[in-house]
Amino acid sequence: MKALKQYNNFLFPVIGSIVLYLLFAYNLDRSEFIKLLLLYAGLFFCAWRIIEYSKFNFWVLAAMGVGFRLLFSPAIPNLSQDFYRFLWDGRLLVQGVNPYSSTPQLFFTDLSTALQVTSGKEVAQAAQLYAGMGDLNAGHYSNYPPINQLCFAIAGFFAGKSIVGSVLVLRILIILADIGILYFGKKLLERLNLPVKNIFWYFLNPFILIELTGNLHFEGVMLFFLIWSLYLLHKNNWFWAAVSLGISVSVKLLPLLLLPLFYKWFFKKEVSIALNLISSFKFYVVVLGTVLLTFAPFLSSEFISNFSATISLWFQNFEFNASVYYIIRWIGFQTVGWNLIGTVGKVLPVFVILILLALTFFRKNTTTQQLITAMLLAVTAYFLLSTTVHPWYIATPLVLSVFTKYKFPIVWSAVVMLSYSAYGADGFKENLWLVAVEYIIVMAFAITEIVAQSGEQKGNFRVVE
Repeated sequence: MKALKQYNNFLFPVIGSIVLYLLFAYNLDRSEFIKLLLLYAGLFFCAWRIIEYSKFNFWVLAAMGVGFRLLFSPAIPNLSQDFYRFLWDGRLLVQGVNPYSSTPQLFFTDLSTALQVTSGKEVAQAAQLYAGMGDLNAGHYSNYPPINQLCFAIAGFFAGKSIVGSVLVLRILIILADIGILYFGKKLLERLNLPVKNIFWYFLNPFILIELTGNLHFEGVMLFFLIWSLYLLHKNNWFWAAVSLGISVSVKLLPLLLLPLFYKWFFKKEVSIALNLISSFKFYVVVLGTVLLTFAPFLSSEFISNFSATISLWFQNFEFNASVYYIIRWIGFQTVGWNLIGTVGKVLPVFVILILLALTFFRKNTTTQQLITAMLLAVTAYFLLSTTVHPWYIATPLVLSVFTKYKFPIVWSAVVMLSYSAYGADGFKENLWLVAVEYIIVMAFAITEIVAQSGEQKGNFRVVE
């Protein structure tokens, strides 16, 4: 009887997950917010039951995670249009065309530009890709780094005339990256003497399956190289750790933010300060050298101008699902009567840098777990001070939390879906009350955990004394 109960506790959430994922992938429109929320709540409950209340078997849960991902195989992403731009850039690159040299909008509005950019070559399904990506995306230069572009090109090479085929290729790459995170995450958890089960809060999290596998965001590929780097670093294989970290930066730029935090990891008591500085310096040289090597085929004054112009938009023009910034914006409207994003977008990064420097120089980051905890705090501070926080961004604090004592990113991955209330049937309009609910819940959990951890550390310190 007990065995039957355990079997049912495992079987029912698995079947429930399969049904809900199929509905999410093939019977949901982004504007159906209530339906989205109900499906996601059901999926999160099923994932919680599977991870926490089923008898733990690593390979069974791993196979289940892969199987859930395969349910999305032919599905067209239904929560994001970004993949159309991925396919556009990839098809240009396969034809030997620099994807950073022009915007899709300019390609369509200026025939001479189109001929100049593509040398007269045809972009397969160009009109469909252009319409799919939307005016906002089409009007800006590509901001996807070279290794990310390589993934797009692979899709263009193997399925350059089929949108569904290209989606499938991109999805395979993202699934392989997640399997890599599972593999190296497990090994790193074992070396840190942490519960291996923790990795499934990433691998079986419906947030990850929907935003990465389902909607084709490449945070997972970036995080694969980041986790691989941390595993290699923990094994003292600093050179290949640096190479892997450099590749991670060339998938998504976010790991650049974390580079200063590695500084103290190389400071070992048994080695002189000079040797510690040399080790740290060599690590940074290899990381930045790898990044430059991947960018080298595209480097030019035109690339720097186009790429930096697009990146700056994220700080001074775009706004979505923000927290601290929205409070400042409201104060600005009440005091001066207009949106202060142009000014605030320049000031908030300064605070991020100050927090990053404090975490670098005033915190002990000499062990791998201390380093990862500092990375989690830095990324969290960065997102809290950002003007734009798309749901899939939370994949980074989520995977980092797996290797720490903090679990608030798991809560964040549960409530971040509230941000999709902005995409209604009548167009885009954010519900700031729901944004407030999201961040109040996340910050309440985060503050509670930080206070608890601080108290635990003080208690441990008194015991040592």
